[in-house]
Amino acid sequence: MDNLTILNNLTTAVVVIDHQLQLSYINHAAEVLLAVSGQRIQHKALEDLFRNADEFQANLLQTLSSAHPLTKREAKLTLFNGQQLILDYTITPITDPSALTDTSTLLVELFPKDRLLRISKEESILAKQESSKLLVRGLAHEIKNPLGGIRGAAQLLSRELPSADLQEYIQVIIEEADRLRDLVDRMLGPMRPPQMNPINIHLVLEHVCNLISAEASGCIDVIRDYDPSIPELPGDAQQLIQAVLNIMHNALQALQASQQSQPRTLTVRSRIVRQFTIASICHRLVCQIDIHDNGSGIPASLIDTIFYPMVSGKADGTGLGLSIAQAIVSQHKGLIRCNSEPGNTTFTIYLPFEHHQGSAHEHK
Repeated sequence: MDNLTILNNLTTAVVVIDHQLQLSYINHAAEVLLAVSGQRIQHKALEDLFRNADEFQANLLQTLSSAHPLTKREAKLTLFNGQQLILDYTITPITDPSALTDTSTLLVELFPKDRLLRISKEESILAKQESSKLLVRGLAHEIKNPLGGIRGAAQLLSRELPSADLQEYIQVIIEEADRLRDLVDRMLGPMRPPQMNPINIHLVLEHVCNLISAEASGCIDVIRDYDPSIPELPGDAQQLIQAVLNIMHNALQALQASQQSQPRTLTVRSRIVRQFTIASICHRLVCQIDIHDNGSGIPASLIDTIFYPMVSGKADGTGLGLSIAQAIVSQHKGLIRCNSEPGNTTFTIYLPFEHHQGSAHEHK
């Protein structure tokens, strides 16, 4: 077994750089991390791979001159495609004793930190949401019991009161009790487990896009960007329609409320992601759905709590739409993430194609 075969089977990303700071080799793990082909990038300069390689290049030159390994923690590198990586890297000089000149090759090991930080953050968010859900469920049941008693007592009282004016007051009590019961039921989220069947996710997305387009009445451009190669995935079509509709309806309201002069757009994108970790489980294939709008964005003070029940950025909002959407997607073993800044808000839904247990070490 040769050295290249060993390097290509490592899960650690490895890059080999020559003394002229040109890329001479990257292994398969580095191809995935850096989103490049090893053959296409071979003998290219660092500028063809990274946008902000000044500090990285300086560290490479320092290692060449000192002939001592160098380690950098939590470095930020921006790939040529615009993706930013947060990673640790170690540069090790390797001198070939058979070479005629005293030149070194640099072996660079890359250890991505942003993925580990993301997974850790998502696990923390999911744990907090689960605790919040348990608290809300307990509180909801405590509310529903006396509500039932109040409604029953009002019905009994209505039979004893002869006055029509007093009957109106009793009816107000009954209607308000029913309204609170419905609110509590919504707080509890979907009451039945999803009925898992093979579904075409684009039928779900297209159904919601048509509903949103009708409500927007031509004032907002709804853009579809689907990957037609995505196969069917296991899911409950009606529940997923509800989850996507809740997110897109929020985006529509944000766009309608914005005072921007540029065209208002709502983009729905579908893609396949490989080797993606959700709640410590690595899924071989995951369907990624991006719902993007160019509205005013979500306030920074709310971004970490928008999936909690009763949290809303709108004065007349109930704060249940995103909580219900997250609950539905969680029942599908998936996850919803959100990134937002003024003019650029994206909700991303991840739905696995399989539900097998995977290795948490194979993460994206």
